[in-house]
Amino acid sequence: MTASNLLLEVLERARTLGVLGPGPVSDHAAHAQWFVDALADLPAGCTVIDLGSGGGVPGLVIAEARPDLQVTLLDSMQRRTALLTEAIEFLGWESRVTAILGRAETIGRDPAHRGAFDAATARSFGPPAAVAECGAPLLRLGGRLVVSEPPDQPDRWPTDGIELFGLVAESGDFPSVKVLRQQTPCPDRFPRRDGVPAKRPLF
Repeated sequence: MTASNLLLEVLERARTLGVLGPGPVSDHAAHAQWFVDALADLPAGCTVIDLGSGGGVPGLVIAEARPDLQVTLLDSMQRRTALLTEAIEFLGWESRVTAILGRAETIGRDPAHRGAFDAATARSFGPPAAVAECGAPLLRLGGRLVVSEPPDQPDRWPTDGIELFGLVAESGDFPSVKVLRQQTPCPDRFPRRDGVPAKRPLF
């Protein structure tokens, strides 16, 4: 599936305003398709949270491809969250897509969001240990964390490291993303205080 012209228009505005990286927006949308593929078997009505949504990739691409899902776009910068809210309204997706302002660590400690999602996605969010520590607390048991992977990198997800957060790696033919599953509940001590997961990664 290719992104619609309306979505490409939204992404182009985000790129022009500096909240989406350089390069054709069609390339960003095409890369986000790996996230869509990794979530292909997610049943209708499931909930997805996109960590550090920025300009809306992959969150908005997932929302367009899967109108049967409830998608939350999370970003810690007010300017980006405001732009995401404008994009949601422009696309007419208010009933199924929400942008919220906050840090993933704070949201992960909030009872309203902890363990509330069937999937979490992350693209350029941070080092693997920080992504795992921030993503796992948000997932229900059996939920999945889908993370963008750089090409030709050694395995960045050691078994004993991700097990700290109750995660296990899944096999699958998704060359550009890594899929982790929430096998056991994330311990209550995670996530640590704001900024600590990235500054003091646990693996």
